[in-house]
Amino acid sequence: MQGVLSGFAVIAVVIGAGYLIGRRGYLGRQGHEVLTKLAFHVASPALLFTILAEADLSLVFSGRLLVTALSTAAVAGVFVAVGAAHGWGVGRTTIGALCSSYVNSGNLGIPIAVYVLGDASLVAPVLLFQLVGVTPVALTILDLATAGEKQPLGRRLLTPLRNPVALGSLAGVVSASGIGIPGPVMDPLTLIGNMAVPAVLLAFGISLRGSSLPLRGGERGTVLLAVALKSVGQPAVAWVLAVTVFGLRGAQLLDVVVTSALPAAQNIFTYASRYRVGETLAREAILVSTLLSVPVLVVVAALLG
Repeated sequence: MQGVLSGFAVIAVVIGAGYLIGRRGYLGRQGHEVLTKLAFHVASPALLFTILAEADLSLVFSGRLLVTALSTAAVAGVFVAVGAAHGWGVGRTTIGALCSSYVNSGNLGIPIAVYVLGDASLVAPVLLFQLVGVTPVALTILDLATAGEKQPLGRRLLTPLRNPVALGSLAGVVSASGIGIPGPVMDPLTLIGNMAVPAVLLAFGISLRGSSLPLRGGERGTVLLAVALKSVGQPAVAWVLAVTVFGLRGAQLLDVVVTSALPAAQNIFTYASRYRVGETLAREAILVSTLLSVPVLVVVAALLG
């Protein structure tokens, strides 16, 4: 319980600071956009590189990660199917699918893993899976969806290699495979990467300035679908898969269900802002799923802990 409250308290304070910055106008009218660009083009690639360069890639192939991967695919697939049926568009549907399945495994997942699960490394497989697998695919889709119909085929094929976040992840995986990074290179990258999470949270807080209360606008139905899939659907699917298919019990079962019950990650809003698609959907889904995840995580820990 302490881990849940501690993780949420940190996020709430930084988002609140961002809201005050936006309300006071300290960064001007372009503050949110500048922070978003900083996070997307500079800080996030550096952060992903430093995390993955020192990661144990063998964790990607663990049995528990298969539960996470399958539950992620299941709930994202449901949102994509509904989005296709309603004609929501590729970009908006992609953002909604991320809100339904992409968990906050970093700044919230790590403290919860420490205090609830007792081991910070337990969230590492989820973090690696999202950084190496989900993020490059999602951003490539967003790049292609927002590039226009006249983009040459060769340029489309090279889309993943032009995305700074995907490049940072790819470079980190290559480094983790055996290429040593000297300290004079890693240290400044680590310093730059440390700006990523604060920049994302501050930009999110600034975006709340002047925004209407969630679930009251035209995105209400879409937000409710994303939040239901993220907060209830994903942990439920993970539990069913873990018990019936992989035979997980005890601590391993608690691990996969807790990580699946984490709320939507704040960096989804960065992606939505960067591509100017589904921004309201991302902002409201992140906010509501974060609030709802408190009782969800408490119930999961009580039932399985």
